[in-house]
Amino acid sequence: MRVLRKTPFMRLGYGRQGGCLELRPSPAGIRYRHDGLDVYWKVGITLPDIDVAFEQPRNADVAVTEPRHFQDIGYMCHLADPEGFQFELLQHTFAGQPRTAEGDPRQPLGGGGEIGQVTVRTGDIDRALDLYRTRRGMKLLSVQPVDGRNFTLYFLAHTDECPPDTDLRAVGNRPWLWQRPYTTLELQHLHVPAESIRVPAADETGYVELLFEDSQS
Repeated sequence: MRVLRKTPFMRLGYGRQGGCLELRPSPAGIRYRHDGLDVYWKVGITLPDIDVAFEQPRNADVAVTEPRHFQDIGYMCHLADPEGFQFELLQHTFAGQPRTAEGDPRQPLGGGGEIGQVTVRTGDIDRALDLYRTRRGMKLLSVQPVDGRNFTLYFLAHTDECPPDTDLRAVGNRPWLWQRPYTTLELQHLHVPAESIRVPAADETGYVELLFEDSQS
């Protein structure tokens, strides 16, 4: 990941088809504190080799979870940036499957990274899907129930591509999804009342908005 723009706000990304992160100064001047009901959950970075990627933050004394295959979602680990924003490193392929490439320890996170997902939470999936599919023209690519966790994941993107399996819940589509060269929007549908999802106040440190190329919000 590199600096794509410095002013008026710094933007970071890989400079390809994927999205980017825009960093803005906090009006509160205090660190972000993540909560499980915040509208923002995480940014996912998709990579060829999580085992190599994991070694870099660990060797730099950054707190990072051990790589593991989470249910039938993917092979991943988690960490946070210095301000407390959550990040996920997600391998292109499942644990035990051939990797798309071998990681290079000389490259950041082993090389081949992309901002694969930006994840926000919702308690009203019908309203969220109407917003992003109907009004934003995004395509729903995958639906992933998560056993025992009281949430379901939905993945959307601005693309003409279709998953290999027309069943959007098919597990076999997931490695395909993690290998896309563009960023997907991940909706974590928490099975809670919609009003439980917390949006930071204007004077708080936290997530601000999603920006699309053809709009301002």
